Amino acid sequence: MVIRRRARRILIPLVLYSISAAVAAYFVHHAHSGARGFEARDQYEAQAADLNKELEAVKTERGDWERRIALLRSDQIDRDLLEERARIMLGRVHRNDLVIILGNEESKP
Repeated sequence: MVIRRRARRILIPLVLYSISAAVAAYFVHHAHSGARGFEARDQYEAQAADLNKELEAVKTERGDWERRIALLRSDQIDRDLLEERARIMLGRVHRNDLVIILGNEESKP
């Protein structure tokens, strides 16, 4: 009987502490590498940084296009820009322009 009491005094707290440690380890593991853990947060932050870089590039490109459109819409049209657009649309070149004709890649042996 005495041995059983000693065994109970030792084993019951040991089992309870083991279960508590397992539950704590489960939550710590998921806090670190779970779907909303620290690793996921780092991945989301890296993805957000990439998207912010892309957003800045798109904003810059949009600003360039708005500036070019404003030059075409203003009362005084920029002659260089108008001439460039007309040449592209008509497929013409100025007599002082240098034209380099590249051969087709398919026709090479």
